[in-house]
Amino acid sequence: MEFAVQIGRGVIDLLAYVGGLTRLSLEAGYYAFVSPFRGRPLRLDRAISQAMEVGVRALPVLSLITFFIGLILAMQGAYELRKFGAIHFVADAVAISMTRELGPLITAIVVIGRSGSAFAAELGTMKVNEEIDALETMAISPVQFLVTPKFLGMIMMLPCLTIWANFMGVLGGSLFGVWKADFSWVGYIHATLDALFLRDIMTGLVKSVMFGITITAVGCAEGLATGQGAESVGKSTTAAVVMSIFLVVIVDLVFTTLFFFLGGS
Repeated sequence: MEFAVQIGRGVIDLLAYVGGLTRLSLEAGYYAFVSPFRGRPLRLDRAISQAMEVGVRALPVLSLITFFIGLILAMQGAYELRKFGAIHFVADAVAISMTRELGPLITAIVVIGRSGSAFAAELGTMKVNEEIDALETMAISPVQFLVTPKFLGMIMMLPCLTIWANFMGVLGGSLFGVWKADFSWVGYIHATLDALFLRDIMTGLVKSVMFGITITAVGCAEGLATGQGAESVGKSTTAAVVMSIFLVVIVDLVFTTLFFFLGGS
């Protein structure tokens, strides 16, 4: 009975937490897409700076990881497919796995480690140094000034990073396809294109946008909720990473289920 009560409280706390993230995301979305038409200028220079930090500087590590994941997928898929004499379907398996699922998910996890934690640490440090309080004293919204540029940079760059991750995964798979599955480079690319439909790519891109919103909301919310002292900054950063990964997986499950029942997956 006590265990059930604790589970119930945990669910209620999680729903309250998600509600707070939703409010923060809606407020940032308002300042990004509605407020500029009402006379409040958007800080595009900060948004571009955040996009560079989130996107361009993540390319080297993301490229390496997704290339090797594509190679691993091809080897694992070929191990089973060759039992049925269907090793030529390895290009299909890699392409669909990367575009629908692994491309956006791995990209999100890399971005969480790089940028989600950085958002929490940056805002947490500002909170400890009372810079957030100073902004509020000057009648400047911390969400508009600090969160909205991060929000814009993330939702602009995560789909772009996902497309790049898909490409690198397919490239990694093609290495095995040419090496062991009797493909030529051109033949592997043609097989990949034949296996993919537009809905496969769009499924991953829709997920990537939702992942970007989730990562930004969690990182900024944890940073803004930081207590006093340097130790609190570390706790907020850790909490941001853990909660971001958890909620990204939940969002992935929700949208995969949705696309499945709508016939898109």
